[in-house]
Amino acid sequence: MANSYEKRLLRVLEYIHDNPAGDLSLDALADVAAMSRFHWHRVFHAMTGETCAQAVRRVRMQRAASWLAHDGLNVAEVARRVGYPNIQSFSRVFKVETGLSPTAFRQLGAPGPPSLHLRKGQKDMFDVDIKDAPEQRLVALPHKGAYAGLGRSFEQLWTMVKARNLMPKVKGVMAVYYDDPTQTSESELRSHAGLIVPKDLPLPDGLEEVDVAGGPTAVLRFTGPYAELGKAYTYLFGDWLPNSNREPRDQPVYEVYVNSPFDTPQAELMTDICIPLV
Repeated sequence: MANSYEKRLLRVLEYIHDNPAGDLSLDALADVAAMSRFHWHRVFHAMTGETCAQAVRRVRMQRAASWLAHDGLNVAEVARRVGYPNIQSFSRVFKVETGLSPTAFRQLGAPGPPSLHLRKGQKDMFDVDIKDAPEQRLVALPHKGAYAGLGRSFEQLWTMVKARNLMPKVKGVMAVYYDDPTQTSESELRSHAGLIVPKDLPLPDGLEEVDVAGGPTAVLRFTGPYAELGKAYTYLFGDWLPNSNREPRDQPVYEVYVNSPFDTPQAELMTDICIPLV
């Protein structure tokens, strides 16, 4: 399966190379990869160490350099061919990538073909289990902004639930994450802070209902501060998933909080990171 994921990365890279002026949005590249839009960006970044946007920019500049060096095209035409609306924006990006203006670069040879850059170096290892997760119903507060700020939404949620004497109904704590923080600006990140409750509990005023589908789910239990969860995500999407012989479902990743930061030392906090699988 690792080879299958590598083929997907190569297919996307080839698509970018062959269509530098085309639709190279994140969703379009997820379609080329034939992978869930919720998870493709994380897999790409975790395996390669660069975002899709960085890969698009890099390959576009490689194509531009080749045309500038060998095909005698003017700068405006090269800019158009790599999807830039004007010479100014193209020249600015080109100089950042190559260190030279497009005109100066004409004196140099074209770069080689694009290659697949896989993340290298020492990696943290974690245990991952595949479990048959139950369907879960959440009462939740939506959160928009940095995921690190989700704690504020949880505090508001707890306050509302306690004030309404609903604590005995709460069966667990979960957060659902809809965007990849390596691809989406902090201000646009979307998530839900949620509490797991029975299906027959009337929806409290001011809260939203979120249904989390059950089924096969990859679960990585991380022990440690929430601020260090990033390395677990990198392993899960960059190492475990490509070697797992499994496909992610087109559903968002979620976290289940096994214990509470209110009465647990940071080093002993336990978080289950969950990827729904096909």
